[in-house]
Amino acid sequence: MSELENTDLELQNIPPTANYTADNIQVLEGLEAVRKRPSMYIGDIGERGLHHLVYEVVDNSIDEALAGYCTQIDVYINKDNSITVVDNGRGIPTGIHKKENRSALEIVLTMLHAGGKFDKGSYKVSGGLHGVGVSCVNALSTHLIADVFQNGKHFRQEYRKGIPQYDVKIVGESDKTGTTITFHPDPEIFNATLEYKYDILASRLRELAYLNKGIRLNITDYRNETETDGNEEKTFVHDSFYSKDGLKEFVQYLDGNRVHLTETPIYLETEKAGIPVEIAMQYNSGYTENIHSYVNNINTIEGGSHLTGFRRGLTTTLKSFAEKNGFLSKLKFDIDPADFREGLTAIISVKVAEPQFEGQTKTKLGNSEVQAVVSQATSAALEYYLEENPKDAKIIIEKIILAATARNAARKAREMVQRKSPLSGSGLPGKLADCSSRDAAACELFLVEGDSAGGSAKSGRDRLFQAILPLRGKILNVEKAMEHKVFESEEIRNIYTALGVTIGTEEDSKALNMEKLRYHKVIIMTDADVDGSHIDTLIMTFFFRYMKELIQNGYLYIAAPPLYLVKKGKDARYCWTEDDRLKAIDDMGKGKESGITVQRYKGLGEMNPEQLWDTTMNPANRILRQVTIDNVAEADRIFSMLMGDDVPPRREFIETHAKYANIDT
Repeated sequence: MSELENTDLELQNIPPTANYTADNIQVLEGLEAVRKRPSMYIGDIGERGLHHLVYEVVDNSIDEALAGYCTQIDVYINKDNSITVVDNGRGIPTGIHKKENRSALEIVLTMLHAGGKFDKGSYKVSGGLHGVGVSCVNALSTHLIADVFQNGKHFRQEYRKGIPQYDVKIVGESDKTGTTITFHPDPEIFNATLEYKYDILASRLRELAYLNKGIRLNITDYRNETETDGNEEKTFVHDSFYSKDGLKEFVQYLDGNRVHLTETPIYLETEKAGIPVEIAMQYNSGYTENIHSYVNNINTIEGGSHLTGFRRGLTTTLKSFAEKNGFLSKLKFDIDPADFREGLTAIISVKVAEPQFEGQTKTKLGNSEVQAVVSQATSAALEYYLEENPKDAKIIIEKIILAATARNAARKAREMVQRKSPLSGSGLPGKLADCSSRDAAACELFLVEGDSAGGSAKSGRDRLFQAILPLRGKILNVEKAMEHKVFESEEIRNIYTALGVTIGTEEDSKALNMEKLRYHKVIIMTDADVDGSHIDTLIMTFFFRYMKELIQNGYLYIAAPPLYLVKKGKDARYCWTEDDRLKAIDDMGKGKESGITVQRYKGLGEMNPEQLWDTTMNPANRILRQVTIDNVAEADRIFSMLMGDDVPPRREFIETHAKYANIDT
């Protein structure tokens, strides 16, 4: 390994007239590069990057499990918001590395690109999206403690911002094996938030349990630990995830709120050309395609060669079966490949020794050899299933024919969306109050509930970069609507036309083309009440099902109008929460409420244009919540549950999360 592999070169800011010599080159050694440019190594330094630290440590333990040496992984969120990850694997080696002349544990924790996963004799495959491992976690933590249990001994080493505080030492004896990592994220790095979200971590561990059957993953949150009835017994949040059947159970979990067309999922597990392939799929009565693909436990949200192989194998096999058995003889139109995937929930998981990732977010598999492997595996499993289950086969083919028939109807409706060029004035919706700028990166489109609020927004906006599109009432619930009904909806057609996007490519008739997207901020602005929240969810469901790329690119937001205006004399304050209101009253009245008036805003229309601008639209003052997808599969399940027909799980979700849930985070 060359020295440059463990350093980073950075150019200092040099005034134009200054001398530029070798002295101006700054060499960042070891983990200094990680602390200098953390986003290069973990994606970002916001909430997502904070949680990614946990994933990197857990991935190490998962690698041990994939190698056959670990059966249980425990994650603890401690009272001080630090994290502890415990596994029962072999333990990171603690012996002296001959070349480096120091402990292998210290090397793994302080050097980039050092670890057993680079030796294919130790690990056949390994996870971790960025491939930087626990050394980056160490660099971005104020304090990290590594405890290793092996050979009857308990070894320990501590670090401060990646710097070892002492050599690896023996602190006791132990008859167990494994590694325990405890770390405190550095507030200098993660200055936006240091608070871990239990639901985000639990969702990822649940996903890992399904993707790696036979491994138990536990998570415990000690932050709200309380005593029970004054006794010594303690209560805390805890979940345990274990899957015996892997992806088969995963599909059933994701499809739990949909009506299945077959009793059990179609399942295959095989290995071809040294590539393990596991696939589970099940058709339902819905109209959306829900396919989630993984490589070495990484959710490849942009797809790649494994997804292409699955789609090809699925389409070829089902079409051949339908033609051979005379199901297509009366059709007067061709079946589109997308018709074979309507109402399909599927999970594709492959393990690749040397994955090559591409795409904007580096989550698209580029290994060409994987396509043929997955296609052949899918075809073989499907052919066997269709021949052995003729009743289910007929149900599936009839579902596909119904989808093709509806698609023909949808094609005409879709053509209405894109008949005129969205960049020509005559092609824009009549209700759209457009902005004058044509720089998409600087422009914003507000989707506003109702004409009244739309009028205030139009008057209060900055016409240079803010466009307003009023929506009439609640838009169509796309979760329960056939595709042609979606494109027949006037409100939805207006959204497509205003944005300037089109639908359909030669490869995928449902693909979204964003080349002429006219706004890089799409902001949902509704009343701060139950109806407003319902409209938010309806619009988010539409974007998730039909314009997921906008969410993945970070273009979708939700505005946060204030709930109250608290006034006393000339002192006036807007308040966004109940706590804000109480604090404002306390500050103004010094504990007394006399002379204080509180106005509760029931809708956006109650604000005049100046108030709406000051509180909700002015970039200098407003609060925007960006809609993100941390876990696509879990988001799929939640949207199908919230917007589907099954009431009990929806009621349970709302009762459990009513106070804390943010579907958009």
